[in-house]
Amino acid sequence: MVLEFNNKKPKAKKSTTRLIASGFVLIILAGALLLTLPIANKSGHGNLLNSLFTATSATCVTGLIVADTYQNWTTFGQIVILCMIQVGGLGFMTIGAYISVLLKKRIGLQEREQLQESVNTLEIAGVVRLVKKIVQGALCIEGLGTVVLAFRFIPRFGAVRGIYFSIFHAVSAFCNGGFDLMGVNEAYSSLAAFEGDIVVNLVVVTLILVGGIGFIVWDDVMRNKWHFRKYLLHSKIVITTTLVLTAVGTILFLITENQAAFAGMSPLEKFLGALFSSVTPRTAGFNSVDTAALSNSGKIITMVLMFIGGSPGSTAGGAKTTTMVVLLFYAVAMVLNKEDINLFGRRLTDEVVKKANAVVVINATLTIIATITIMTLQPLLNFEDVLFEVLSAIGTAGMTVGITRELNMISRVIIIVLMYCGRLGSLSFALIFAQKKTSASVRQPQEKIIVG
Repeated sequence: MVLEFNNKKPKAKKSTTRLIASGFVLIILAGALLLTLPIANKSGHGNLLNSLFTATSATCVTGLIVADTYQNWTTFGQIVILCMIQVGGLGFMTIGAYISVLLKKRIGLQEREQLQESVNTLEIAGVVRLVKKIVQGALCIEGLGTVVLAFRFIPRFGAVRGIYFSIFHAVSAFCNGGFDLMGVNEAYSSLAAFEGDIVVNLVVVTLILVGGIGFIVWDDVMRNKWHFRKYLLHSKIVITTTLVLTAVGTILFLITENQAAFAGMSPLEKFLGALFSSVTPRTAGFNSVDTAALSNSGKIITMVLMFIGGSPGSTAGGAKTTTMVVLLFYAVAMVLNKEDINLFGRRLTDEVVKKANAVVVINATLTIIATITIMTLQPLLNFEDVLFEVLSAIGTAGMTVGITRELNMISRVIIIVLMYCGRLGSLSFALIFAQKKTSASVRQPQEKIIVG
């Protein structure tokens, strides 16, 4: 019986991963078809590849665009994009389960296992309750963000448009979507018009961070309040890493961009620009300063942050904060000749280390292959710009130095695939095609090799 149980568990997990992967594909295709309709395009006709690119970017909460969201899409098209951002951010299975709860439908064990995989929770117990908290919490946070942003947007854009813009940007920021409607002022300008606005900057930054720390952390904080010692190890790592990355990133941007992208700004604008630039690469996609104007050092910092991304079980993408922490402390343990990897008084398992290694290797491999392929197809593009674009896509960061619109058809398809892999998770994407795990009755003899 034990052997039978162990064989079925990976199969069930694999089928759930395939279900999630298929669901995202269907949502992307449905969104792309809606965006090709004349009612969705201000030009009256839609380009299928551009619609597919936009639908993928929205569903995978990336933010890369080939056409300005406000100037190219009608209100109908913008609402379609907004719905895809919301569904992509929270997960279609999460929203579907919440609707089932509202309709008082019974959620069986198989559905609970699928939900556990979808929201990346550590245990199946209480997963339905967690789903309710996720959806209700998200709506409350987005609603609060909308109210605060309305104080800035209504005086600037009028009552109706101001409220609409507030809703759109609150949802996009919380879901780490990166889509904006500021093309009403200037195409592809993102939030540059608000570089010195304390309210807009802090609200957007807060929404990005809250959306990016993960649903498990939300639940942990709500249950244990400010008692940090009672938090799960996962929550402790996520919160600590998020704070460290935000603080260190802000300081580094203040240093590297003082005479570059921040030249001519007031001290307050420089601080807000540095804070925003530190947070948004972690899969948010907005920018308050011109990304192309960043110094080479600033671009490298941005690329590192895009590769790291947010935290597991959140609206964010990337290799994830916990992955990088595990590898960092694994390296420290090796240098100090320690057998165990200990964090906050707890020991990490070997399985976690293996998975972290796999995630980083797969992400790095996809990044290298995609960069080489695009450079081969379009050799006139700048290498650093292509690498930046690729990291932005696979990390679902949505930042660009301006080459998205210059990509040819095949290059755009490559970016579409990377965005999809980034949202699904590179390891999960690889496991879809993996063969069934088997236990060998005979194992090969061991032999040591030299490493490092």
